[in-house]
Amino acid sequence: MPQTPQTNARASQNRAVMNWLFVFASVVAFLIVFGGFVRLTRAGLSIVEWNPISGTLPPLSHAAWEEEFAKYQLTPEFQKVNFNMTLGEYQYIFWIEWIHRFIARMAGLLYAIPVFYFLFKKAIPWKEFGVYFWMGILFISQAFAGWIMVASGLVDRPSVSHFNLTIHLLLALTLLGLALWTAFGHQYGFHATGKKSNWSASSKFAALYFVLLVLQISYGGMTAGLKAGHVSSTWPLMFGKLIPPNLFNSLINVFEMPQTIVFIHRWFAFVVLVAAFFIYRHARAEKRLDEIKIGLEWLVAAIGLQIALGIFTILSYVNIAIALLHQATAVGLFALGIYFIHRLRALDLKESKS
Repeated sequence: MPQTPQTNARASQNRAVMNWLFVFASVVAFLIVFGGFVRLTRAGLSIVEWNPISGTLPPLSHAAWEEEFAKYQLTPEFQKVNFNMTLGEYQYIFWIEWIHRFIARMAGLLYAIPVFYFLFKKAIPWKEFGVYFWMGILFISQAFAGWIMVASGLVDRPSVSHFNLTIHLLLALTLLGLALWTAFGHQYGFHATGKKSNWSASSKFAALYFVLLVLQISYGGMTAGLKAGHVSSTWPLMFGKLIPPNLFNSLINVFEMPQTIVFIHRWFAFVVLVAAFFIYRHARAEKRLDEIKIGLEWLVAAIGLQIALGIFTILSYVNIAIALLHQATAVGLFALGIYFIHRLRALDLKESKS
């Protein structure tokens, strides 16, 4: 497919590359949500070894299943939580984690094969390969982080480190964000290099929204890692109080105490909502494109839905289906953040030329 040159652009647009990036980003987003399913079913520690090649095949005989189960029986999770588990029950959680890892392997091929093909076809010029190279590094990094996360729950605790889980999540989201940003560049045009412009109010609030959302998602990751969603099944009260005592009597509580972490995660969502409202307000005042203003209306509505799903997750004592919808909506809000920053900054740059 012929490339469309962009004056002063950072890279060349190509529809085939754009389509590949959107498909790849969709698979990464699915993996993030499926990772939530793995966590909620306590399947993440069922495979106690990381064998990127030989691990592609599951156990193929009863003896092989017994061997895998014997390895799992040595873990703290089995000894302290699942000590009554049968082989059949183990096979259920094994298959969940195996599917998770298998899809991740396929995602790696979905990255590697097309990127080399597009390089060969010069759809991606070598001078523009840098961003795609970093996608590969991010993919490998989050895979390593995933194994480090699993390994943290195989030694002396029946669960993974909430810090490692959050790092794994943030690396996957960074990969998703980079893929989407590049795809939007192919779709709408890349931001010109060396061209500076003032940030409009809507762009500033879009960036603020994105930072706040990442912080909120980080606390969601720590909430998940500590299983802090089970701390209280009531809302808006926790333990019968709007603000329970001793939540912030130590700085360490903000990073380690389940009650404090889930309290922050509960209420910080409304800060994100306010930031999104200000993007919309300033986009209207700046007379942005109708598609952007309508999109921002949907963004505010989606955050409202996300908050409602979070509340229902609490009230349902972390029902798996509701919790997964809550996580999937968060991934969608992250993707929208990338989209609006890209579009609004492009408008800033366009206005700076006139």
